[in-house]
Amino acid sequence: MNRILVLGAGRSASSLITYLLDNAEEHDWHVTVADYALQLAEEKTKGSARAEAKAFNINEERECEALVAEADVVLSMLPASFHPKVAEACLKQEKHLITASYVSPDMRAMDAAAKEKGLLFLNECGLDPGIDHMSAMKVIDYIRKDKGLELRAFESFTGGLLAPDPKDDNPWQYGFTWNPRNVVLAGQGTVKFIQEGRYKFIPYHKLFKRKEMIHIPGHGYFEGYANRDSLQYLDVYDLHGIKTLFRGTLRRTGYCDAWDVFVQLGATDDSYQMEGVEGMTHRQFINSFLSYNPQDSVELKLAHYLGLELDGPVMHKLKWLDLFEEVEVGLLKGTPAQILEHILKKKWTIRPDQKDQIVMWHLFDYVENGQVKRIRSAMVADGENSKDTAMAKTVGYPLGIATKLLLTGKLSARGVQVPIIPELYNPILDELETLGFDFIEEEVVLEDS
Repeated sequence: MNRILVLGAGRSASSLITYLLDNAEEHDWHVTVADYALQLAEEKTKGSARAEAKAFNINEERECEALVAEADVVLSMLPASFHPKVAEACLKQEKHLITASYVSPDMRAMDAAAKEKGLLFLNECGLDPGIDHMSAMKVIDYIRKDKGLELRAFESFTGGLLAPDPKDDNPWQYGFTWNPRNVVLAGQGTVKFIQEGRYKFIPYHKLFKRKEMIHIPGHGYFEGYANRDSLQYLDVYDLHGIKTLFRGTLRRTGYCDAWDVFVQLGATDDSYQMEGVEGMTHRQFINSFLSYNPQDSVELKLAHYLGLELDGPVMHKLKWLDLFEEVEVGLLKGTPAQILEHILKKKWTIRPDQKDQIVMWHLFDYVENGQVKRIRSAMVADGENSKDTAMAKTVGYPLGIATKLLLTGKLSARGVQVPIIPELYNPILDELETLGFDFIEEEVVLEDS
């Protein structure tokens, strides 16, 4: 019997645990789900004879090591900052580790030790990062290795959205399907990418003004804004010398103009604690960033300050969030970003009947026989409800499939890895397709070079 330890039983772990339990009988697995909240772990194990729930505190080193010692492979669904602690325990107890989070410098530093002990520390094996890596590298390898051609341009966008619903009055067409804090802080810092051979940079206060329109056949138009640092993928995908490299996030049209209001106000700032938070209302929160003028309304001051139409689509989105209502925020203290997050949760927490949607889109340009060709690749997947979300499935299923490949002896890779090699991306993408997560690709000729 192989023993699997899942650390963390939050929303993102639901589909992973379901996948492991669905395969436990066939592969003779025992699954332990450990979480700080025992009740949450118990809910996820569903009374399965192949599973057990345990209370767990990552800050208790002995407790962590004891749990890890009982497992053959550990899947960490904890916040990324805790992964190095888990990895250290896995090194000490000589256990494999799989996560969906980015490889941190601390994790990368364990590569040699993991290889020496014959361990796989697989990271970035969820959605983004994860499926984006795998689907991109499959096409990149096809162009470079199978065809022997040079890749000229690569663009990639992913968005976690709400599925279209004509009955929904949400003008943003957006809700929280992932960590709300990450949404509020998205894009902070300087964006870096390459366009037509030139390095480009976008400061945070201009980010949401620099959007790209993307059309996905059958699904309409989306807005894409740049992710923080696309240049890191020069190394990850070995793209040195490429003319265009750009990665971004997808939203519905109109989102970026409205979100930019928060950026320009300073409402996404997380660097200081605001005063007078206890008893503060939504309206007072917005007004705190505007000039003092007792004759003008908050709405008028905001519209004048940012050049908005009083009855335009941006103001409509803000009003829908109840930002101009005298409704108490409900916090005792907080930074602007924390207060904004708390306000947004009131309207952006998805209802039990709502469905989310994952949209991923890639573009690849290359030259073949004197012609510039382009491959477009898109995946669109809808969730079932607020529990069985597309987000949870696209994060959880790749982790589960990778675990199965490891425990059935089909993975030879060791050390700190991400899923950009064929022995990982081919079988994971193949099984994802059987589960309904497949990419539709089209190839077009752009011009004669």
